[in-house]
Amino acid sequence: MKLIKVKRQTRTEKRHTPRMGELLTKVTYIQKMFLNIPYKTLHKYRETYYGEVKDCSDCNLAS
Repeated sequence: MKLIKVKRQTRTEKRHTPRMGELLTKVTYIQKMFLNIPYKTLHKYRETYYGEVKDCSDCNLAS
């Protein structure tokens, strides 16, 4: 049994961008897990409406 593993998970979230306003997008999280408990997010990225992959740092979570 591995103690540390890397898991990729996709969720649908509401995001807010200055140019488009609020949008629903698929956000993929790559997390490091210890005994199936996530303890560190290595990277998160999102897929745009046109199919491009972008980093999540250019948009904020919608309130």
